[in-house]
Amino acid sequence: MTGLRSTSSALRALRPAAFGADPAGERLARIRRSPHFKDGVFVNPGGAARTRPSGSAVDFAKVYFDKEARPRRSPTGTVPVHATTLADLARPPATGLRLTWMGHSSVLAEIDGQRVLFDPVWGERCSPFPFAGPRRLHPAPLPLAALGPVDVVVISHDHYDHLDMPTIKALAGTDTLFAVPLGVGAHLERWGVAESRLRELDWHEDTKAGPLTLTATPARHFCGRGLRNTQHTLWASWVVAGEEHRIYHSGDTGYFDGFQEIGAAHGPFDATMIQIGAYSEFWPDIHMTPEEGVRAHLDLQGGAPHGALLPIHWGTFNLAPHPWAEPGEWTSQAGAEAGQPVALPRPGEPFEPTGELPVDPWWRAVARPGVYPWRRPETADVVADDSRHGDLDLAGDR
Repeated sequence: MTGLRSTSSALRALRPAAFGADPAGERLARIRRSPHFKDGVFVNPGGAARTRPSGSAVDFAKVYFDKEARPRRSPTGTVPVHATTLADLARPPATGLRLTWMGHSSVLAEIDGQRVLFDPVWGERCSPFPFAGPRRLHPAPLPLAALGPVDVVVISHDHYDHLDMPTIKALAGTDTLFAVPLGVGAHLERWGVAESRLRELDWHEDTKAGPLTLTATPARHFCGRGLRNTQHTLWASWVVAGEEHRIYHSGDTGYFDGFQEIGAAHGPFDATMIQIGAYSEFWPDIHMTPEEGVRAHLDLQGGAPHGALLPIHWGTFNLAPHPWAEPGEWTSQAGAEAGQPVALPRPGEPFEPTGELPVDPWWRAVARPGVYPWRRPETADVVADDSRHGDLDLAGDR
């Protein structure tokens, strides 16, 4: 038995640091006490979700590596990144709320005098290895060190495109707090974040960060960084409420009825940051399409257009078979049909959700010839089920 323990310890020591660490001790005990942890795994709202491509691997490979479709999954030239400066971010937002999309799901939210950084990924690849894995389609808008002080970092889940070891290590040397779902704190501690600076939450739990209240809310996704997917870390969406403003970050999620419940408990919101990219018919349960993203935003707002929708999880990493900028184009169309304001900033472009929104379709300048416009399928609709929204027709005449 001693030999087995020694071998296990040696294998853990050889494990790449980017894989993080498994929950243990009181952290694991707390996970096992969670009402959302059953039969050794965290369970999604609405039941089990498919976390691997449905259908055969051959069918998926045919779509993913199609010679004609593959070139559409990257821009033809340089993505027009906004030249964000520290001076841009040093001026307080006139309305008390400003968002700066840094690409993918990384957003700096300046809310009621506090600075909140969601899912910061400054690494070149979303991968445990520096030489392999999806590479950025555009650089980070500004160096992490030039971002200025951050009051709290919020992590939605532990996948590599949301939890980046080099970025966390850089932030570990600052005074910021880290709000994470259950179990994710094990990764951060391995990378140098002190336990005293961790706020580790189950769904529906909240914590204070200065004048802000941060609440972990449900999402429909999964977790895992190593070769085994043990489902021992939780995934979450997040509500951040200040004295004057409220915002929501979806993390990664499939569409589910829980958006209505979150909206009823915590909304309406001045802005939502909603995942609308990396969708596919091969994994419909864990990522939303643009139409579903707009529908989720409306659910969160009580069923009617309200606040600004900032699409996230698109345009930075190539993670699905669809054209790289299709999510932005389709969300713009779906939002217009629903009468819902959609902000479409260039990466790094600050804007105030209650002011004038950036709406220029910047991605078209680097689209593949013959690809744009990517028209949404005629069957796509923001409201797919009238029973979900009563008699309200948000899609309008088509």
